[in-house]
Amino acid sequence: MIKPAWINVRYNENRIRPVADYLDQKGIPTVCESALCPNRWTCYANRELTFMILGEICTRQCGFCGVSKGVPGNTGNHEGAAILNTVRWLGADYVVITSVTRDDLPDGGAGRFAETVRILRAAGVQVEVLIPDFNGDEGSIQAVLEAQPAVAGHNMETVQGLYQSVRPLSDYATSLSVLGIIKKSGKNIITKSGFMLGLGETITQVKELMRAIRDTGCDALTIGQYLKPLPENEDVRTYVHPGVFRMLEEYGYDLGFNAVQSSPLTRSSLKAREMWMKLNHSSSLIREQV
Repeated sequence: MIKPAWINVRYNENRIRPVADYLDQKGIPTVCESALCPNRWTCYANRELTFMILGEICTRQCGFCGVSKGVPGNTGNHEGAAILNTVRWLGADYVVITSVTRDDLPDGGAGRFAETVRILRAAGVQVEVLIPDFNGDEGSIQAVLEAQPAVAGHNMETVQGLYQSVRPLSDYATSLSVLGIIKKSGKNIITKSGFMLGLGETITQVKELMRAIRDTGCDALTIGQYLKPLPENEDVRTYVHPGVFRMLEEYGYDLGFNAVQSSPLTRSSLKAREMWMKLNHSSSLIREQV
C-alpha cells in the first residue's frame, strides 16, 4: 500500500546528528529508536526524548510494535543515572520514561520505574511515565505512582475487537483498569492514554474506545496512524485521512478530555511537554476557582 502525501516527515540533519551520536556513544536506549518511531528525528532535533528502561527485549508479542521480542537479560541498575546524565547534556527539564513489558519480573519492573522517576525528580526534572499494564497488579502501579511522576500514561493501542489479533498477550479490560487505578490513586497525577488507527477498526469501535478511556477519568488522549515498522509486523489496513483525525479530536473534547492530540503522525510522547504544560495550567485554574 502506497503511503499518502500526508505521511511525510522532514528533518534537519545538522540538528539531529549530535543527539543521535551521543545516544549511540553512551548506549542509551530510547523507544524512539527501538520502536522505529517516524517522529524520532523531529524529537531529537527538539531534544525531547523518550527513554526506555528495563532493557530492549519485550516479553509480549504485539503485532504492531518494532521492539525486539524474546527473553530479556539482566539490565543492571545504572539506567536512572545514565538517563539523568543524558538529560543534563540535553539541557531538558521534562522527559518521558517508558519500558518494554517485563512479565518475567515479579513486579513487572515497577521498582525500576519508581527509582528512575525519583532520581530525575531529585534533579529538578519533570517526568512523564508511559507504563506497561503490570498484568493489572495494583501494587506495582501504586509503586510507580508513589514516586510522583507528573504524568502517568498507559496506552490502549487499539480497539477492543482487535486485541486478540494485534495484542494477543494483553487484555483490554486490564489496560482500562490501569488507567482507572492511576486516576483513583488520589495523587493528582495527570492520566494519559493513546491508540492507533489503520489496523482495521471501525469509527464506531473507535468512539466506543474513546468513551471507555474517558470513563476511567483519563485527562489526555493521543491518536495516531499505525505505520508498519518491520516486514513481520501487522499490515496497514488503511491510511486514515487527516479529516478523520480532526473529527476524532473534536469528539474527544466533547467527551470531556482536557487535551487531545489527533493526527496521522501523532504518537503518545510527541510534544509531551507541551501537552503537560497545557494540562498543568488547566489544573491550576480549576484549583484556583474551587
